[in-house]
Amino acid sequence: MNAPLLIPANGPLRDARGRSKRKLRVSLTDRCNLQCLYCMPEHPKWLPREQILRRDELVRLVRLFVTELGVREIRLTGGEPLLRRDAVEITAELNALRPLGLDRIAMTSNALRLAPVARALKDAGLDDINISIDSITPDRFRAMTRGDVTPVLAGIDAARHAGLAVKLNSVVIRGYNEDEVLPLVRWAYGEQLSLRFIEFMPLDGRGLWTQDKVITEAQVLEQVQQEFAVQRLPRTSEPAEYFLLNGRYRLGIIPTISRPFCSTCDRVRLSATGELYSCLFSEQFRDLKTPLRSGADDAELAHAIRGHVWHKEAGYAERKGYAERPITMHHLGG
Repeated sequence: MNAPLLIPANGPLRDARGRSKRKLRVSLTDRCNLQCLYCMPEHPKWLPREQILRRDELVRLVRLFVTELGVREIRLTGGEPLLRRDAVEITAELNALRPLGLDRIAMTSNALRLAPVARALKDAGLDDINISIDSITPDRFRAMTRGDVTPVLAGIDAARHAGLAVKLNSVVIRGYNEDEVLPLVRWAYGEQLSLRFIEFMPLDGRGLWTQDKVITEAQVLEQVQQEFAVQRLPRTSEPAEYFLLNGRYRLGIIPTISRPFCSTCDRVRLSATGELYSCLFSEQFRDLKTPLRSGADDAELAHAIRGHVWHKEAGYAERKGYAERPITMHHLGG
């Protein structure tokens, strides 16, 4: 009988399946000013502010991930991260970690509040931003999100003018916006904006997801090929597959459902309340806020993180369908 593998006491953060973790997604808040179908419950209940990690707590944990655990990339998420008043200050404090090993600071946003702070975020150290946009048609956008697309488009323009690298993310759901695929591609292609389609995942807070609502990578490509010459590009370490359109534009598709990429997953997630999730679909988490506020030192926190991540599940590829847990996407981030 083989002896159980020992959890590493030092070195890069990794799990028992040999996957190293170089990316940390950090949720700044559970609050959001949109109500997207694939994320937000019909009647969300916001967490009391005292339950959310304070800036000093958040920065301390990120510093630990960078200096002791080998994380090199941070992505700030929500809810909507720009609803947090100190989002720019958080970015600046994380930027100070670059001499300690941090390579990249990114953000995922709905861009409703981006235009006024895009330059400040760039100056604070933000490298790039992913912006969610499921339609550029005002009525369809409102049906998907209960919001207005106009400030989103203004935020995209402001981010580009500020010098931020911009990627657009679009979740495609059968019966809701599958006919928006080509309009989005035409627009992004003309504007030379990076666009990625994401297969609808069973993580919404409404029980909306069913397999037949998923528009797969193959079905997206079937539409795109009606107007563009499509060439599949070599696989990268990113979750997205990339395709060259007309020999000049790179389109991404994240095939989480039809072709899960769990075997190469290199990320972990920290919720706004300090819960560490090793997998987007996991039902298990490790509470870091309680020991943090109870006086745990960095060695104790690092040990807790290593232990949790070591037991990371195989992922969605092995256990498909809804994760039975109280936390939803607006608490955890994408």
